[in-house]
Amino acid sequence: MNLQVDLEHRRNVLITRLRGELDHHTAELVRIQLDDAIQRGQVSHLILSLKELTFMDSSGLGVILGRYKLLKAKGGTMAVCELNPAVRRLFELSGLFKIVSVYENERNALNGLEVVS
Repeated sequence: MNLQVDLEHRRNVLITRLRGELDHHTAELVRIQLDDAIQRGQVSHLILSLKELTFMDSSGLGVILGRYKLLKAKGGTMAVCELNPAVRRLFELSGLFKIVSVYENERNALNGLEVVS
């Protein structure tokens, strides 16, 4: 039940680094933090850096899918980067790779979203 969320704004991009476990215990907190940051800031794009995400369940997938839909409705995009093998497998099984771009690291994600850092 341990999760750390680090948010960084770069122009119109919100970079979110998750460390720990994104599960039914922590999903609501992440949803609230991301929704608040997206609504408060001039955020058009979201990059999820998941290098240190050790576990994710269906609640975590729901949070990610919900933020994708929120950004898409605003004309924005979402990308993920630095996925560990277990989280990558969950993305594959859920079909999220069909709608969310995946990058090797944050810099590549920023370049892929055509945002100069």
